[in-house]
Amino acid sequence: MRTLGNSDLQLTSIGFGAWAIGGGDWKFAWGPQDDNQSIAAIRRALDLGINWIDTAAVYGLGHSEQIVARAVNGSGHKPYIVTKCSRRWNPDGSITSVLKPESLEQELHDSLHRLSVETIDLYQIHWPMPEEDIESAWEALSRFRQQGKIRWIGVSNFNVDQIKRAQTIAPVTSLQPPYSMLRRAVEAEILPYAKENGIGVINYSPMLSGMLTGKMSAERVTAMPANDWRRNAVEFNEPRLSRNLRLVELLREIGAGHGVTPGVVAVAWTLRNPAITAAIVGGRSVQQVEELVPALEFRVSSEEFEKINNFLAAEGQQK
Repeated sequence: MRTLGNSDLQLTSIGFGAWAIGGGDWKFAWGPQDDNQSIAAIRRALDLGINWIDTAAVYGLGHSEQIVARAVNGSGHKPYIVTKCSRRWNPDGSITSVLKPESLEQELHDSLHRLSVETIDLYQIHWPMPEEDIESAWEALSRFRQQGKIRWIGVSNFNVDQIKRAQTIAPVTSLQPPYSMLRRAVEAEILPYAKENGIGVINYSPMLSGMLTGKMSAERVTAMPANDWRRNAVEFNEPRLSRNLRLVELLREIGAGHGVTPGVVAVAWTLRNPAITAAIVGGRSVQQVEELVPALEFRVSSEEFEKINNFLAAEGQQK
């Protein structure tokens, strides 16, 4: 267990990420998803020891939160629930960013209802947009916490200056940035700042949205459904796709020596950073969960860590 920032939340080193289980009918979908498989995956993750779930109101336009509630309510477990606000959607499915206090209050009310809970363990601003509303938004979240509707408050996708602006109003418990061996920009300033200031960090996409799981191939990318956002993502297309698949083979080689998948090695690589509290790991089926749950305990050695970093340096990894 790892303590998240200034909170009393004791998190397992990985949590269940519920982005993909939002389903296929929205802008940032991962393709079609069977709800029964999603529920089974969440329950299996909880049975195997994962004690927190990360979702967001916008995932599936509310659907992910509903599925999380259905899965947890019949599981016999009481995991920490982490969700996010500020991304609103219109009747036509278009998505906008809103940080007005009255909008956030409505979002919180809706998330509490969809999640079937009276209090959310960690509530985060999903994106700092529009930037001029950061202060009023953070004041609103602090007020919701005082009202007992939220236990702790955090931010996602904020830079250091934006975090500092929030801190002048109320403490920032946590930060949720993208971080993987293929997305390292936060190493320069953001992660050191979080560590120095006691801000917990739960990184998302440690396997770069499935690229580093060991299941990806050029053929699979070509066969992705039209509503899978990854079809147009830079890391899933040439010239980076071939480089990334070579990296996966290195991770496979390392993992084979320990009986774990490339994805587990990718997650463990991020957990070596001393600023990281825990990593978000998505799962769309029981099989995926069972393959990835060894990341709860597996850690890469110093030699393996160096071997991966040498590959990234030699291949001109883009930050």
